[in-house]
Amino acid sequence: MKRIIITVVGQDKVGITAKITQVIAECNVNILDINQTLLQDIFTMVMLCDIEECNVDFDIFQQKLEDVGREIAMKIHAQKEEIFSYMHRI
Repeated sequence: MKRIIITVVGQDKVGITAKITQVIAECNVNILDINQTLLQDIFTMVMLCDIEECNVDFDIFQQKLEDVGREIAMKIHAQKEEIFSYMHRI
């Protein structure tokens, strides 16, 4: 299993989850866990995904998410789990 972490942050609005999960589904990426929270009017979401069966290169997948982020005015970042874990170790 190849796992990645996707984070999403920005102003809350209708359709955020739908737009992002559409890209994820089109690229054949499996969402393993998802957590989203609304802090007043700030939307935050963290997803753990499996990219083992992804049908595009990881760089292209990241670009697709960033493109959607620009379209909906959200900051979307995807990184491989090992990099995320390394950056957030104590």
